[in-house]
Amino acid sequence: MAEKKKKVSFAKDMQKNYPVYLMFLPVLAFYIVFHYYPMAGIVMAFKNYKASLGIWGSPWTTMHGLKHFYKFFTGAFFIRTITNTTLLSFLQLLFGFPAPILLALMLTELRSNKFKRVMQTITYLPHFISTVVICGMLIEFCLTDGFFNQIGALFGAEAVPFLSRPQYFRTIYVGSGIWQQIGWNSIIYLAAIASIDLQLYEAAELDGAGRFRKIWHITLPGIKQTIVVLFIMQVGRIMSVGHEKVLLLQTDGNLQTSEVISSYVYKQGFGQNNDFSYSTAVNLFNSVINFSLVILANYISRKFSETSLF
Repeated sequence: MAEKKKKVSFAKDMQKNYPVYLMFLPVLAFYIVFHYYPMAGIVMAFKNYKASLGIWGSPWTTMHGLKHFYKFFTGAFFIRTITNTTLLSFLQLLFGFPAPILLALMLTELRSNKFKRVMQTITYLPHFISTVVICGMLIEFCLTDGFFNQIGALFGAEAVPFLSRPQYFRTIYVGSGIWQQIGWNSIIYLAAIASIDLQLYEAAELDGAGRFRKIWHITLPGIKQTIVVLFIMQVGRIMSVGHEKVLLLQTDGNLQTSEVISSYVYKQGFGQNNDFSYSTAVNLFNSVINFSLVILANYISRKFSETSLF
């Protein structure tokens, strides 16, 4: 019988591989300084923060420290921000998540390598355009004499100020997001497809399988684990719609559908109110929901498949 491998203690492993641990120190320091140490500021959610007193010197709130949470839950913006954030994230998940998978499958099926490289470059480029520039383009396109209305005029449609109508905001936000990120997000799927054994495709061709059958029975099962892991991570960001793009596209006309939790937190913390404690409480609530969704999605995936994050 083969001898069992002896467990190496952490001290001995560190002594043996100290160059690797030294290389890891800057990464560890980065996360401690910029990710874990700032988490102490969460206590602001349970205090009436005053800059002159500092975080630890500020007094605790009433209602056992839950005053700010109660204010948010009973406020006029609770239902609106939760609904808008959830709907935007759900639409991004419904249309944005499968889009790079479909693009990766289509690029893989292209026979001309030159044309494939051209298409990859075209779809990658929008990712490198800043959000400010993208939003500036969208604002110009959505004007009554903008590009979208000019296209609509060719089909006899009336000119519409799209960003001033709340019913169009979600379509503009999600559609532009897919256009900007579809090429970049497809890279990981292209890498996963490239790792599939080509002999499986050759065997399928001998059995008479066509292009779509090979995709369904070989390609998709081959990248299933990648899809599941990325889906779990995406579910964990359902309540995390970024405030930058929302604020840049937000107008008084579309506020009904564009006000999300992140933009509301930004306005409360850095707007006229400067209520850091209240904005911290709202953001903490948002983070707890996201963390719970990640745990739930991972549990479901582990229960019904062999793939999970942890």
